[in-house]
Amino acid sequence: MIVLDITVVTIALPSAQRDLHIAPADKQWVMTAYTLAFGGLLLLGGKIVDFVGRKNTLLIGLIGFAAASALGGASVSGGMLFGARAVQGCFGAILAPAALSLLTTTFTDPDERAKAFGVFGAIAGAGSAIGLILGGVITNYLTWRWTMYVNVIIAVVAVIGAVVFVVDRAPRRRVEIDYGGTILGCGGLLALVYGFTKAASDGWGNSLTLILFAVAVLALIGFAVLQGRLSAPLLPPRIVVDRNRAGSFSLMALAALSMFGVFLFLTYYLQGVKGYSALRTGFAFLPMSVTLIITSIGIAARLLTKLSPRLLLIPGMLLAAGGMAWMTQITVGGSYAAEVLPAEILLGLGFGLTFMPVFAVATAGVAPQDAGVTSATLNTAQQVGGSIGTALLNTIAVSASGAYITAHALPPSAVASNPATARTLTPVQLLAEAQAQVHGYTIATWAAVGSLLLAGVIGGVLINSGPMSQETIQAGMGGGA
Repeated sequence: MIVLDITVVTIALPSAQRDLHIAPADKQWVMTAYTLAFGGLLLLGGKIVDFVGRKNTLLIGLIGFAAASALGGASVSGGMLFGARAVQGCFGAILAPAALSLLTTTFTDPDERAKAFGVFGAIAGAGSAIGLILGGVITNYLTWRWTMYVNVIIAVVAVIGAVVFVVDRAPRRRVEIDYGGTILGCGGLLALVYGFTKAASDGWGNSLTLILFAVAVLALIGFAVLQGRLSAPLLPPRIVVDRNRAGSFSLMALAALSMFGVFLFLTYYLQGVKGYSALRTGFAFLPMSVTLIITSIGIAARLLTKLSPRLLLIPGMLLAAGGMAWMTQITVGGSYAAEVLPAEILLGLGFGLTFMPVFAVATAGVAPQDAGVTSATLNTAQQVGGSIGTALLNTIAVSASGAYITAHALPPSAVASNPATARTLTPVQLLAEAQAQVHGYTIATWAAVGSLLLAGVIGGVLINSGPMSQETIQAGMGGGA
């Protein structure tokens, strides 16, 4: 449910935007509100699990997630939907560590644990692909609102299963919660993402935009300083000073920055420019998801016991960057088979070679008491990187589209305006709007290419560990799910 919800709404986003009259610069908040709350609170969620108890937290998280989903499905405005998505992310941040902790304490035999983590990782890996297709099916045959309501059905089944079958064998632990670190860390990230959003609508030189960026910098610096002074910090500094883990965190954040943003662009390109239905769009994403899963499990997992992780990470990032570069060649009248499909295959190969090694390296050799926070930190890097990437790349795309309109003296109404007015545009204006949107996507995708190349450099320089053991790979699969 957690992984599915990151992607199921992606396909439904254009329909929700039209229905709720969400401005182009704000549409990314449907994704970002969820991923930012989820990633920003994940470290705190792990401590809440220890404090409240694993089974209790699972039940609370399921009920809260379902209630937020119902609220999102009933939304009457963009702000209401953004708020519901943020609440979903908050409950997701306690659901994820609760589920993983219960899996760890339930399966103590090494062989059983390896199988359990393998199933867990496979389900989570398939969740994103299923979410893309399910989002298309629901939007096509029902309405985008059911991409929210479906979580209520899943949660009811999960609550019944948890009450009947789940036993929490681990005792609660007395923990200290770092409230100051939570406020500074989450507040700084929120100000940073909101700053990018304001830059898209009001410009980079706008006073509020600059204030938000300044607040973000100060809050994140304060967070770093505070973590070094507390006895029980939210993010212990020892977790991030190791070069292999630091390289893994940085690479994951940069890779997610590119991937999440391009998911957004490709959805709008296929539905808004190419005229695909929501269902067809969901299936159009399938080659990338299938390639990623097959490459990760069938190739990366096997080679990781024989090769240094950097020998997988560097080619992986180069392949992914090549796929992104291919995607910059999309045109208004281009074909899916020639312009999109090859890019998706390259992206699936590249990310498939990258993600499992990254999780395996990040979780290798950590002390037992740091295993949970290390896994949560890497997941946080992924979610926060995706949140920042979605906001940043959407800002670049909107700004580039506006500049294209101005440079080509196109009709003002052709600017990517409120979707509710799209029917009033003439054919010439519709073509101009499509050209401007594709230009914006292209410029933003070039920025994503740069992010992936930088990720490859960081991974190649910092990550220097040798081949991984099979046990480490299994742990990486569970933590990376």
